[in-house]
Amino acid sequence: MPAVNITLQPRPELDPSVDHEIQAIVAGALQGETCNTDLAAGPWDFDTRPGYGPGSSMGDVIPTGSPRQGELPREYREASEAELAERVRAAKATLGDRVVVLGHFYQREEVVVHADYVGDSFQLANAALEHPDAEAIVFCGVHFMAETADLLSRPEQAVILPNLAAGCSMADMADIDQVEEAWEQLAEIYGDMDAVDADGLVPVVPVTYMNSSAAIKGFVGRHGGIVCTSSNARTVLEWAFERGRRVLFFPDQHLGRNTAKAMGVPLEQMPMWNPRKPYGGSDAATLADARVILWHGFCSVHRRFSVDQIAKARAEHPGVRVIVHPECPMEVVDAADEAGSTDYIRKAIEAATEPTTFAIGTEVNLVQRLAAEHPQHTIFCLDPVVCPCSTMYRIHPGYLAWVLEGLVDGEVRNRITVPQDVAEPARLALERMLAAKPPAAPAADWENAS
Repeated sequence: MPAVNITLQPRPELDPSVDHEIQAIVAGALQGETCNTDLAAGPWDFDTRPGYGPGSSMGDVIPTGSPRQGELPREYREASEAELAERVRAAKATLGDRVVVLGHFYQREEVVVHADYVGDSFQLANAALEHPDAEAIVFCGVHFMAETADLLSRPEQAVILPNLAAGCSMADMADIDQVEEAWEQLAEIYGDMDAVDADGLVPVVPVTYMNSSAAIKGFVGRHGGIVCTSSNARTVLEWAFERGRRVLFFPDQHLGRNTAKAMGVPLEQMPMWNPRKPYGGSDAATLADARVILWHGFCSVHRRFSVDQIAKARAEHPGVRVIVHPECPMEVVDAADEAGSTDYIRKAIEAATEPTTFAIGTEVNLVQRLAAEHPQHTIFCLDPVVCPCSTMYRIHPGYLAWVLEGLVDGEVRNRITVPQDVAEPARLALERMLAAKPPAAPAADWENAS
């Protein structure tokens, strides 16, 4: 799917900026609640501290040695929103076709307005391919997304992440050492992991979500596995089941469970693998009977949504259409009317011809932008507490201006490079995903998931 350019035509009272809302709540000018008042501060206040920063992932434990951002120069920290916007526009005008700016759906509005393309992680990686002559790709997203862009772009192109501290707690929940150890323990149970049985199937096929590090994608590529997105997860699992007796799915347990359940895999055949316990906390008999082994990972944004929130939305808005992301817990997906990727949510709202009330279970920046973009509908986030993705929120116009003005001055700042020994097998896993085409009407979008 191509990335999309989004042109906003909001009503004056519908401000797509989550930052403006948070600032007003913290200042007492707007009634509402945010999960952390520190969200009103500049993200540079947290650059030198370990942790993901305020927001949905603030309680997650960050791995030792995770990238940190150096101090942003004062001129960018103290500049006004209007001044930063003008500096970004001027730098882009000077650079012209030498740079392409990519903005994820979950980015703050003040960054998205400067993006040449807006989309999900895979759409944006593909958008980078459409500009082979650009000298630099500035990826306004999180670390694993910039890595994927580096994997798919030309070697001489520089992929830049404006804030190195913009990681992903879900991606960090499956590190390469843990996954290698899990593979060794599974081999103790299943035997030779490359041996095929009478049906021509290997014991396990590893499947990793796009929301994982390049090292994990490389592991998958080396072991005959494949990458998936939230919109093609079913197609990818079908591909894996044609080749393996079972699947090891990581890092997001909820996407794996929701997808496999929709395919008819019983819950009792989907044991959880906790990397901190021997054999993932399971026993040999359970693992022998498994069809999908789910890694103990999750998205802290989508874990905030609940069945109670859906019940409240239905009580207060009769006829409401509830759409949630498949990274939400199974109970939430089951209680919703529909579940699908960020792009599915966007397209579902665009396709609604009559004024409709939508309750959306995904990151608040996208929800608020959709509400401003489609004023004929009533669109709100299921979670009443304003709590954006901690790491997406680390990208700020100040960092964007800093890296762009660096390019104007001939300096590449915050370049993301994947080592060649990791890049080759990781590309192989991505190529397998590209070759696994979903049907014309993707079953992975679960149009009848409720």
